[in-house]
Amino acid sequence: MKFTTYSAVFALILIFAASILSAGDIPAPSDVAAAPDDAVTTESGLVSKVLQAGSGTEHPDSWDKVTVHYSGWTTDGTMFDSSVKRGQASTFPLNRVIPGWTEGLQLMVVGEKRRFWIPVQLAYNNKPGRPTGTLVFDVELLGIEDQPAPPKPPATPSDVAAPPANAEKTKSGLASRVLKHGEGTEHPKATSNVTVHYSGWTTDGKMFDSSVTRGKSISFGLNQVIPGWTEGLQLMVAGEKRRFWIPEDLAYKGAPGAPSGTLVFDVELISFK
Repeated sequence: MKFTTYSAVFALILIFAASILSAGDIPAPSDVAAAPDDAVTTESGLVSKVLQAGSGTEHPDSWDKVTVHYSGWTTDGTMFDSSVKRGQASTFPLNRVIPGWTEGLQLMVVGEKRRFWIPVQLAYNNKPGRPTGTLVFDVELLGIEDQPAPPKPPATPSDVAAPPANAEKTKSGLASRVLKHGEGTEHPKATSNVTVHYSGWTTDGKMFDSSVTRGKSISFGLNQVIPGWTEGLQLMVAGEKRRFWIPEDLAYKGAPGAPSGTLVFDVELISFK
């Protein structure tokens, strides 16, 4: 789908400043180029060092909201973002940011300040327009807002690798099969606005997005998404749940930062207008 964010596995730090900061930048740490020997490394490769012990005892869960002050640098010492410089702390859901933040802030307690060296695969993964390479962040955890635990992610479909023999195929190459019949009789049009729940996987079984795990359905114009969705949802009626195998030319067409190859979506059409 052509949404402005590509969800959980592609979530970015929402408070990233688009412009490069210059005047009044906070000086880069002396160890910005590489983590010191006393830093701690997790299994994922995330490296961190406590700069200031916290007063709290609880750690945030990955679905909680957190309030932080932070500054970020590339390893050459260039600052690219800072809530400290802006003079305003930032609050966001911890599961909607880069993986290094989601993992790292769960190590912290309120009042703690920690420096992170986040490898590229846990940061922006060299996405165009984002800071590249290993990134260094100084983060102070100011507060935790407990949130309800999200629903468990849907199980990976057993037929995720390829559509089964009973799947329907259209002339465009879109394959699908009905998982649950709907109660409606009308179909949305390409210009309709639809409300859905969905989960998406690559054909190796990796989930890359899910409104189900976020616990919130999503609404959008059917002519504003990838072609496979525009075509496929017109086959459905309200209340129906359908699995789609969307070939790459009907999906993101190799766009940088988006899932590649054939994509598999389970979609429930809740309503349309």
